[in-house]
Amino acid sequence: MKNFNIPLHYKSSIISQIKEIRKQRDPRKRDFAPTILNFGPVEFLIARHFGFCYGVENAIEIAYRTINENPGKRIFLLSEMIHNPGVNKDLLQKGVRFLMDTSGNQLISWEELNKEDIVIIPAFGTTIKIEKKLKELGINPYSYNTTCPFVEKVWNRAVSLGAKDYTIIIHGKYNHEETKATFSHSIQNSASVIVRNIKEAKVLADIILGEQPLSYFFEYFDLKYSDGFNPEKNLQRIGVVNQTTMLASETQEISELIKEALIKKYGAEKISDHFADTRDTLCYATNDNQNATYGLLEHNADCAIVVGGYNSSNTSHLVELLEEKFKTYFISSAEKIISQDSVLHYDLKNKQEILSGEFLSFRNKFRIILTSGASCPDAAVDEVIIKILSFYKNTKEIGEVLNEISG
Repeated sequence: MKNFNIPLHYKSSIISQIKEIRKQRDPRKRDFAPTILNFGPVEFLIARHFGFCYGVENAIEIAYRTINENPGKRIFLLSEMIHNPGVNKDLLQKGVRFLMDTSGNQLISWEELNKEDIVIIPAFGTTIKIEKKLKELGINPYSYNTTCPFVEKVWNRAVSLGAKDYTIIIHGKYNHEETKATFSHSIQNSASVIVRNIKEAKVLADIILGEQPLSYFFEYFDLKYSDGFNPEKNLQRIGVVNQTTMLASETQEISELIKEALIKKYGAEKISDHFADTRDTLCYATNDNQNATYGLLEHNADCAIVVGGYNSSNTSHLVELLEEKFKTYFISSAEKIISQDSVLHYDLKNKQEILSGEFLSFRNKFRIILTSGASCPDAAVDEVIIKILSFYKNTKEIGEVLNEISG
């Protein structure tokens, strides 16, 4: 795996050692059990996999190199490079400006740009329409392109499937930048439709099987299908790809559901003519992080903390998984831990920050599950550990605990 040159302030002194120990002991990544840090009165269960993935580190390296190599030039990002407030704040402080917000609303008019400007494509990629717009302005959209290679892998698979007359089902969030980009690329070669979850996939399966009228497709999937989509014709041969930050297990569940519907309609002996196996397009980092979260669920703890951007799709899915068993606090940084008794955290259901009391306990050993999203620097997780340790007396030294797990 390539080593990226990212700013020192994103790097970690604690988590980096833990990850190196686990890497040496488990190079094939077969053990998804957490690392346990026993500080005495408080214990942390650290997920086996979390934090910056290949695509995020690649994007950060390109962005900072672009800034350093182009002093005096105007530098723009299409929108947030990744969904992490700290990283995006750093870029803004270095003079980078965002052309759009994460919903696609224009913050700076295209007319303000000129061919001397630099525009960085974020890790999510972008649409064909925006690529053409940049070219019209004399700006090469590929010169400073941080699109994640695993997102591009999905695009390439969509191209190959389209060449074989497969329709593409994209498991993703309709308004997410990555899904918009994937849909834009997919429709160049294939009839395409976006499916948000297993509920929507079941509706599509019912339409395939004739249990819902074909006309219902246009009503239910309004704005989520390609121009000229013909459900009678285009639901005969199907391949499923995903927004790489979605739950891999849900993508697989959707794939199996569609496959079973096609088997029911055409017969098992003909399924290879109607369904494409696309499991190899699933993002390894998303998969590893989610499997590590399932590993956390096999343990007991008093609470769980997930660190990351509130608009981060992959992070929110980790929160959803942990909420099934633990009282879970979704925080963007250690600063959200107000005191030993209170924490400001994000409520996924109501889409707002809330202040909760009775945060930490000092009566017995307090066990905390800790993980983060793929766009969160390990240094932010270090800060959470240090902040929580500051509330407890008579804790072991960090170096002592790290020596215990490395012995």
